[in-house]
Amino acid sequence: MTAARVVVVGGGVSGLAAAHRLRTRLGDDAAITVLESARVLGGKLAAVDLAGVRVDVGAEAFLARRPEAAARLTELGLADEIVHPSAASSAVRAGGATHAMPRRTVMGVPADAAAVAGLLSPAGRDALAAEDTRGPLRWTGDDSVGGLVRARLGDEVADRLVDPLLGGVYSGRADSLGVRATVPALAAALDRGAVSLRAAAADALPAAPPEGTAPAPVFGTLRTGLADLPPALAVAARADVRLARTVTGLARTAGGWRVTAAGPAGEEAHEADAVVLAVPAPALRRLLGGVAPAAAQAAAGIELASSAVVALAVPLGTDLGGRSGVLLGSGERRPDGTPWTIKAVTVSSVKWPHLVGDEALVLRASVGRFGDTAALDRDDDELVTAVRDDLAALLGLTVEPLETVVARWGGGLPQYGVGHGERIAALEDAVAAVPGLAVAGAALHGVGVPACLATADTAAERVLAHLAATRSGAERGAPSVG
Repeated sequence: MTAARVVVVGGGVSGLAAAHRLRTRLGDDAAITVLESARVLGGKLAAVDLAGVRVDVGAEAFLARRPEAAARLTELGLADEIVHPSAASSAVRAGGATHAMPRRTVMGVPADAAAVAGLLSPAGRDALAAEDTRGPLRWTGDDSVGGLVRARLGDEVADRLVDPLLGGVYSGRADSLGVRATVPALAAALDRGAVSLRAAAADALPAAPPEGTAPAPVFGTLRTGLADLPPALAVAARADVRLARTVTGLARTAGGWRVTAAGPAGEEAHEADAVVLAVPAPALRRLLGGVAPAAAQAAAGIELASSAVVALAVPLGTDLGGRSGVLLGSGERRPDGTPWTIKAVTVSSVKWPHLVGDEALVLRASVGRFGDTAALDRDDDELVTAVRDDLAALLGLTVEPLETVVARWGGGLPQYGVGHGERIAALEDAVAAVPGLAVAGAALHGVGVPACLATADTAAERVLAHLAATRSGAERGAPSVG
């Protein structure tokens, strides 16, 4: 039998993880090709050197409570490089003041009123307490997070707690994101019959650690930067990586698949037994249109948010305060009454002790929300100026930066609206009906690194099953020898 040929479209963490898993399962003989439209690998994982400190300017951490990232890093020999945040607490800007992030909440939904009372006005506390008089919660299986929270707990909980947290993760708004896709633990508690939203939050909270033991870390990253994960996957995958290749066509052939791409030397064609598409939703829609129209239609319903990260290095010894970061709701205003440009700031050298350089401390601000591109329309110099003004008002940080960098992520975050799960189920069912085709990536089941790795493994398993079935069929149909 000839060696398997697989083309992976997309050189972000999902595509490279799929290529790596295929290599570990298929062995050295398989021909695995990765086509990436950019001139670098990594997708939304990227890092820069800032005054001698290597700083992630894309995703900076992975959720440690999910096993996929730590397991893959261990598999790649990087377990000793995993680090976790300091004990410094984060904060939220609520009602015009900065408050410590309250405990016992699930994506800002409180398990009890006392946990968030200090962030609310008297009217907001009354609205929260009034859930006890509203009767049992009627759960239809999904709803917008903001709509559900407003109906049960009042506007202030939605605006001052839930919206900042969802904005930090998805660059989205509470009123447009679905509960089931963005707060699955809360949805699961509601599925189990919780009669109030606070009861659902209490049910969804992780179990407390045994007495006398520290809680497990929530996040992790690599000491050298999470951006080191994609190249580690690429090296281990031993794939034929081709950069600056924009895939222009995907077609089935008698023997499998033909993938055409535009590259520096013109158009090139790749023959394959199977194809993995690990690309954003718009590219999925385009590539699936001719081979899985129902899947393309489902992908077309996934909207995207754009964002930017402004990273700054400041002199060693600068007082950054004791917080690891601050989140801001979309309705918050600066002391002068104007809107904030930033939606979050991570005080990186406080959150991650390894990011204290010999001469500099670093922090990074996030800009951009779904449906609001005004801040992102500014050029880099204007954006840095606006971010510095915000940091002066928010943190009292007025020192001149040693260096700054702006990283822009156009369409970087898929928006998981109400019914996202059903949309993705339709997409995956349609793809499953096409032999030798698989999909992976952040558009599917989660925007974090662990979720992307999980979709990559699922895609690889689908390809492996197809290759095994094809080989078995070929062997049964081959003429006998001897």
